[in-house]
Amino acid sequence: MIDKIFFNSSLPRSGSTLLQNIMAQNPDFYVTPTSGVFELLFAAQANYRNSPEFKAQDSETMDKGWKGFCHDGMFGFFNAITDKKYVMEKSRAYGIHRDFLNFFYPEPKIICMVRDLRDVYCSMEKNFRKNQHLGNNMVDHAQLIGTSTPKRVDFWASGQPIGMAIERLSEIMRQGYDSKILFVKFEDLCINPDTEMHRIYEYLGLPYFKHDWDNIEQVTQEDDSQYGIFGDHTIRTKLEVVPSTAKQVLGRDVTDWIWNTYKWFFDYFRYTK
Repeated sequence: MIDKIFFNSSLPRSGSTLLQNIMAQNPDFYVTPTSGVFELLFAAQANYRNSPEFKAQDSETMDKGWKGFCHDGMFGFFNAITDKKYVMEKSRAYGIHRDFLNFFYPEPKIICMVRDLRDVYCSMEKNFRKNQHLGNNMVDHAQLIGTSTPKRVDFWASGQPIGMAIERLSEIMRQGYDSKILFVKFEDLCINPDTEMHRIYEYLGLPYFKHDWDNIEQVTQEDDSQYGIFGDHTIRTKLEVVPSTAKQVLGRDVTDWIWNTYKWFFDYFRYTK
C-alpha cells in the first residue's frame, strides 16, 4: 500500500530520467517513466467544471467529492500496479500546476532537475543532427525554415518542449512557490551525488539510502518513437561528469544568445558564463 507520492517535474534534457532510475535503487520506491496520470486528472477537471450535473448541485459538497476523486484516483492508479511504499511520479506538468495538485494532495513534494540551458539546447541539436535520416517536420529548405542551428534553437525556444518548460519555470518563480520546490542541478548531481541525494532525501522527509553510482540499472521503459527524433530516455549506467560541448556544437554566437536571453535563469541557479 502506497504511503506517499512524490513528484519529479523537471526541465527537458536535464537528467529527470536519470534521477528516476537512481531512486529506483531504493527498494521502497516505484518510479515512473514520463507519466500520463496528470493528464487523466486534468481532463477530469474539465469535465467536472463544465458538467451541468455537477453545477446543479451544492458546490461545496461537490468540491469535496471532486477532491476525493482526484486523491483516491491517483493513489488507486498506483496501488493497482505496485505494492511499494513510495512513488516517484514524473511529469513536467506538476510544477506549474502545483496549486491544482495541492488542492487534493496538500503540500506536495516536487523535485525539479535543471541544467545549463546551453547544454539543454545542445542536447536537442545533437539529437537533430544524428537523426536527420528519419525526417522531421521542423525543416523546410524551400522556405528556409529550421535550416540552421540558430533557427532551430529559436524554434525550440518558442514552443515544446524547451520554450514551454522555461516559461513555466519563470511563472513558478513569479508566483513565488519556487521556495516549495527542490531544485537540483544536473551538474551538481554528477559532481557531488551523495550531497545532492542527501538534499533530496531530507526534502522528502525520508531516511537516506546509499546508492550505487557505478551501476545504475534502467528500470523505466518507454517507447521513444512516440516522441519523435527528440525522444531519448536512455541513461548511462555510471554517473559521471558530462563535459559541455555547447560552444562547439551550437557556436559561440548562439550560446551567447542563450546566455543573454535567459540571464535570469543563469543568475538564479548560479551558472557562470
